[in-house]
Amino acid sequence: MSIKRLSFIMILSLFMLFPSVAQAEPTAQKIAVIDIQKVVAASPQVKALKASQEEKNKNIANFIQKAQADVNKQKDEKLKQAVAKKYEKQLISKKEANIKEYREKLKATDKSINEQVSKIATDMGYTMVLPKMSVIYGGDDITDAVIKVIK
Repeated sequence: MSIKRLSFIMILSLFMLFPSVAQAEPTAQKIAVIDIQKVVAASPQVKALKASQEEKNKNIANFIQKAQADVNKQKDEKLKQAVAKKYEKQLISKKEANIKEYREKLKATDKSINEQVSKIATDMGYTMVLPKMSVIYGGDDITDAVIKVIK
């Protein structure tokens, strides 16, 4: 008996033993769509994060101006270079700290928004949520419901 025939017989016998497997119907999916950009723009967390980042950028700009003024005050060229190097290290450190903090807050905000979307969708009986821009047709738009909850 060939391997193909033996495999066919085994599969056929499985379907005979478990007829529900052969006749199982897929469960209906209830799909929602969401305008992610609109939700993000309305999020108070995102607004606060942007404001915080703008404030930090202003602080860095002020730091740069003060550093340049201090460097320009120096008369000795070696001292000028040493002071410039010191400020450059401080600037790099400040920028790296800002970037790290921003990434952490952005990640937390993203997680929070995703959790809220998931909870709302589950409460409304949806099994799947897709970005509105990737769906050509179909799906219930839950953007406004999400915005109401996150505000």
